[in-house]
Amino acid sequence: MAERERFDAIVVGAGPNGLAAAITLARAGHAVQLIEGAATVGGGARSAELTLPGFIHDVCSAVHPLGRASPCFAEMPLARHGLEWIEPDVQLAHPLDHGTAIAVRDLRATAERLGPDAEPYLRLVGPVVRDWSTIFGELTGPFRIPRDPAAMWIGARFAARGVRSAAALARHLRTPEARALLAGCAAHSMLALDEPLTGAVALVFLASTHAVGWPIARGGSQRIADALAAYFRELGGEIVTGTPVDSLAALAPHRAVLLDVTPRQLLEIAGARIARQPRGASYVQELRRYRYGPGVFKIDLALDGPIPWRDPEVARAASVHLGGTFEEIARSEAEVTAGRIPERPFVLLAQPSRFDPTRAPAGQHTVWAYCHVPNGATVDMTERILAQIERFAPGVRDRILAIARRGPADFERYDPNYVGGDIAGGRPDIRQFFTRPVWRPDPYRTPDPSIFLCSSSTPPGAGVHGLCGWYAARSALRGILRR
Repeated sequence: MAERERFDAIVVGAGPNGLAAAITLARAGHAVQLIEGAATVGGGARSAELTLPGFIHDVCSAVHPLGRASPCFAEMPLARHGLEWIEPDVQLAHPLDHGTAIAVRDLRATAERLGPDAEPYLRLVGPVVRDWSTIFGELTGPFRIPRDPAAMWIGARFAARGVRSAAALARHLRTPEARALLAGCAAHSMLALDEPLTGAVALVFLASTHAVGWPIARGGSQRIADALAAYFRELGGEIVTGTPVDSLAALAPHRAVLLDVTPRQLLEIAGARIARQPRGASYVQELRRYRYGPGVFKIDLALDGPIPWRDPEVARAASVHLGGTFEEIARSEAEVTAGRIPERPFVLLAQPSRFDPTRAPAGQHTVWAYCHVPNGATVDMTERILAQIERFAPGVRDRILAIARRGPADFERYDPNYVGGDIAGGRPDIRQFFTRPVWRPDPYRTPDPSIFLCSSSTPPGAGVHGLCGWYAARSALRGILRR
């Protein structure tokens, strides 16, 4: 008699997606083991003392509009397990060289700050804010046609604009302030701003500021992972850390395995087994053609005081976009796409200790800032990032107590999913946005009915939202675990 299955499912990788997958399966009554190669759970949602004792920095993700909006997290009692969202006074700030900044608050107040672009901004972003629950709730995940005619209409209207480039949408705006605001949100795509779908990224990130806000987690992003892990254990799940998995043969007996990895690791762990299945060889060949996107270079600062922003309004936002005008940001992202190092990179900056005193000793502060670079780049971007901060906050260098640097190779060592420093799990362009990792009606299933992919290399892609794991687990529940 074969050895009795010890687990119904094993999830490999305890990032937010792996944790969400494990929770979803455990809630359905299955025995689930979660295995993590690192010493702690979290993946892209970890925090650590990267500079000096007492200074808590987020290692990867720091600000969480998609976590706040996630229908996956919404159905979990994470607050009971210690997760507390902090809402800044200003959701997002974008300073410009003339000394003032665009401060994003509610929709109407933000539009009024844009002067002649008030009505164009409302026409562009207003419908996405109004339909947010449908757009982010029903229309995320794998490509599908909504059954509800109202949702179908909302999706079609959003797609008509979202499929366009940010550069095309910017033609509806006249003021440097409104155009810069659009560019900063579009640059989260890690694509050149004249590429299709960058318009959708810009609209989603802009609308999220008004619909759900851009909160931070009190105590650091690690609190998100810790809350998910605590809930999973409450459901009876087992977590094993410090145990890298390089072969399915190393796992305990199970019925299903869900892998929170990218196509490269999937091939290493299970490629040979998948290739033996019907149509498995072609699936493996498609995985080998999967394309990764730009990498990131990040610095963390310990300061002896707050950032001395030229415009005090910027101090009221946890999230700041540094890059100047639309044209400057577009040039920076185009250079990265072309494989070149930008001299004036677009910088995403977070200053969580302004709102969360647990992040640094009294009177002192932490700063999180990164820019995009070509995949695998080895150039130290520290001075370029500092120059962009100093540009809008003269004197910030004088407040630096310590700096921690992390380039593409460092990120890949930290998490093998970050291939070449790509924190998005693959290039999210129009060729593989809807077909991550390959084109299949159910992108989470592989040709082997017991193997599922649940990482950001599946829809809806990058972000601390757990949705990739949530959808993958539901796929497993409809398939092999249904029996």
